[in-house]
Amino acid sequence: MSTKSDAQIMDLDSALIIESEIIPGGAYWSRIIPRGTTLRIAAPEGSRGVAFLCYNADNWIERYNAADTAKIQFKAFLKKGMLLYSDMGRVLFSITEDTCGLHDTLAGCSNVLTNAKYSEGDFKNSRDNFMLALIKQNLGKKDIMPNLNLFTRIAVDPEGNLAWAEQTAQPGEFIDLRAEMNVLAVLSNCPHPLDPSRVYDAKPIQAIVWKSPLPTTDDLCRSSNPEAIRGFQNTDALFV
Repeated sequence: MSTKSDAQIMDLDSALIIESEIIPGGAYWSRIIPRGTTLRIAAPEGSRGVAFLCYNADNWIERYNAADTAKIQFKAFLKKGMLLYSDMGRVLFSITEDTCGLHDTLAGCSNVLTNAKYSEGDFKNSRDNFMLALIKQNLGKKDIMPNLNLFTRIAVDPEGNLAWAEQTAQPGEFIDLRAEMNVLAVLSNCPHPLDPSRVYDAKPIQAIVWKSPLPTTDDLCRSSNPEAIRGFQNTDALFV
């Protein structure tokens, strides 16, 4: 492992960093990311999956919608320039930087049954991790919706079956998520449910909250297409 500082490893000015934390394999993490700041999720040693949920921190009823995120953008796999939409047509996060490009909206999260492939032991799963994180916000089982899976690619066959594609984040890769409203972000650092490996080897990831610059008039995420423009009009109206 490198002995460089977090800021050096991730090429960020240390003066911009609000918070930086390492999330061990099997652990979860949750924070409210204020509008206009950016959450960088990094894989210093690579990653075979990080499950991710997010909610409007000012109105828990509004939350990430996987179906709309894929449908509006005609893509089931997210990358730089794309958006995470809520179920009210607003934008929770913009992907302003992404060195990986392997983020799927389809496969769901790990649970007790998907972890049955591992040998005996207390192997954490994302379903339980989400429950633990959400209980702290007075949310619960009914508030766990289909999640985003970071750092992994899956394949879809002509019949619609999902399969592991063996494409994962390499060491040092990261994704930047700029908060477009005040967002509760929840991470579960557990292997992807379709990962065929029978070895539970979730590498630590890093969550960095940093002061990102204000978007410009030609911001890629805000101006990429008419749907994005409408999404931001709906979102910005909350803060007028």
